[in-house]
Amino acid sequence: MKALYLTIVFNTIFAINSTMGQNISPEQVVQQNLDFYNKRDIEGFMSCLSDSITLHNFSDNKITAMGLTEVRKLYTELFETSPKLHSTILKRIVFDNKVIDHESIVGRRGATDIVELVLIYEVKNDKIYKVTVMRK
Repeated sequence: MKALYLTIVFNTIFAINSTMGQNISPEQVVQQNLDFYNKRDIEGFMSCLSDSITLHNFSDNKITAMGLTEVRKLYTELFETSPKLHSTILKRIVFDNKVIDHESIVGRRGATDIVELVLIYEVKNDKIYKVTVMRK
């Protein structure tokens, strides 16, 4: 019985330790975020973001959303009004902790037109903390 107990304790400690401190690459973080975006899964989408997330407009560097509350509100509304929302990566560049995606997005707010954006994701501690959006 004692051996069984020790085996259970060891396995539990091993499982906890093996999941703690696992760093994933910035590209993996951004890809997870995109996968949740395409599923319109707000909880999964938000789980990839840092508490200090900021969204920026590239052309004037103005902050368009700051913090989890503002970003959640923005994307909840987008997901609810975009049942056919889907983004496809046309090109991806990974540079240190930055992931630069050229995306083709369809179904935004029910529209049939294609929106092309370049997004620069910055990742720290396995979370996206800054997104800069470039429009044509």
